[in-house]
Amino acid sequence: MAEKPHLNLIFTGHVDHGKSTLVGRILYETGALSENDLRKLKEEAAKVGKPTFEFAFAMDQLKEERERGVTIDIAHRDFRTQKYYFTIIDAPGHKDFVKNMITGASQADAAVLVCSAKEGVQAQTVEHAFLLKVLGVSQFIVAINKMDAVNYDRVKYEDTKQALIAKIKPMGYAVDKIPFIPTSAYEGANITKKSEKTPWYAGPTVLEAFDMLVEPKKPTDKPLRLPIQEVFTITGQGTVPVGRVEAGILKPNTTIIIMPENLTGEVKSIEMHHQSLQQAIPGDNVGFALKGVDKKAIRRGSVVGYPNNPPTVAEEFTAQIVVLNHPTAIGKNYTPVFHLHTAQLACTIVEILEKKDPKTGATAQKNPDFIKTGDVAIVRVKPTRPCVVETYSEYPALGRFAMRDMGQTVAAGVVLKVTPKKA
Repeated sequence: MAEKPHLNLIFTGHVDHGKSTLVGRILYETGALSENDLRKLKEEAAKVGKPTFEFAFAMDQLKEERERGVTIDIAHRDFRTQKYYFTIIDAPGHKDFVKNMITGASQADAAVLVCSAKEGVQAQTVEHAFLLKVLGVSQFIVAINKMDAVNYDRVKYEDTKQALIAKIKPMGYAVDKIPFIPTSAYEGANITKKSEKTPWYAGPTVLEAFDMLVEPKKPTDKPLRLPIQEVFTITGQGTVPVGRVEAGILKPNTTIIIMPENLTGEVKSIEMHHQSLQQAIPGDNVGFALKGVDKKAIRRGSVVGYPNNPPTVAEEFTAQIVVLNHPTAIGKNYTPVFHLHTAQLACTIVEILEKKDPKTGATAQKNPDFIKTGDVAIVRVKPTRPCVVETYSEYPALGRFAMRDMGQTVAAGVVLKVTPKKA
C-alpha cells in the first residue's frame, strides 16, 4: 500500500484553551491512540488530581508537564485521515515557549489555531496567529473550542469568531477561506462527526477540514538544494553526508557542487531507511556516498546543488524579522547566532531599514535606531563567515531562520533578498 501524502500540522493557541485536549481527542478518534492508552492516561490524570486531562496527557509526555498541566516541549505524533498522513507539531501556548513554536512553525504546512469560546481571544492567540503568518504558514483552520463550557451557545461562537476575524484579517489572513469550527475537544463535538448540539453550524468537522487542506507541491522542478545535517565516513563507501532534499532531485552518478566550500564530487549511491534509491525528491531524508570529497572539508550547514545552478553564498541579505523575546533592544551591529536551515553561524544586523505595524503590516517607522520585543522589522544582515542563503520565496526551507542569543530565541524571520558573494 502506498503511503498517503504527508503534511505537517501545527497546533497553536493560548495556554488553557484546550489545545492539548484537542490533539489527544484527534489522536484517539483517528485510532492513533488506543482505548488502552486512553484508559492508562485517565488513571494517571486522576492520580495527579487532573481528572479531565486524559487527552492532554497523550501529548504532554514529559513528567514535569504532567505535574504542571502545561505543554512545554514540542511533541511529535502521527495520525491518518482518509486522504492524508499527518505529523502533529504541538506548539506550546506559554509565552516563554515561543521558541519551540518557531521551530515548529518553520516546518508546518498548515496550522490549527485553537481559541476558547469561554475565555475568548487572548494576546497570545493573536501573537501566534501573526508569527505563523510571518513565518510563511499559509493554510489555517480555527477551532473555537470549549463549546461545552458555554452550553453550545451560538452567540458565544459568533462573538469569538468575529473578535478573531477583527484581529487576523488586517494581518493578511483570507478569513473567508478559513473554517471556524465550534468544537468541544473534551466531549468530542465536531471533531470526527457533526454534533447535534450545534445544529446551527453547517461547516466541516475538524477531520473534514484536514482533508480540505492542499498538499504542498514538492519543488522537484527547482534546482537541487540539500542542506547537510551531518557527515560520516563509512567503510567501503567513503564520505557519506546525510540531509533532507529541500528542492530538486538528487540522482546517483551525477556531479554535485557543495557550497560555500565550492567543492565538486560525484554521487555514487543514495540510500534512505537502508534502501538504495534511484532518486531522492524533496522531503526525503537521505545519506549519499560521495567520491572525491574529503569528510573534513564539508560540514553541517553546507548545501549540495548541481554545478549549473549552485546554491547561493551570501555577501549579505535583507530579511523580515519578528522580535520575540529580547531583554533590552536590538540595535545596529547586533550579532546573534542565526539558525538557518542546518547552518548555525553568527550574523550581524548592519542596518534596520524599517519597523512595521504588526497589526497591519504597514511601515511604522523608517530606519529606527533599535527594535524591541514584539516589533516586526526589515533588516540588512551580514554573515560573519560564508554561508548559503536563499530567498524564502524561492526556497522556503533555506530562507527562514531563528536568531538565538543568551540561551533563547530572540527573533525569527524570512529572507527577502540575497546579495551573492562575488566569485
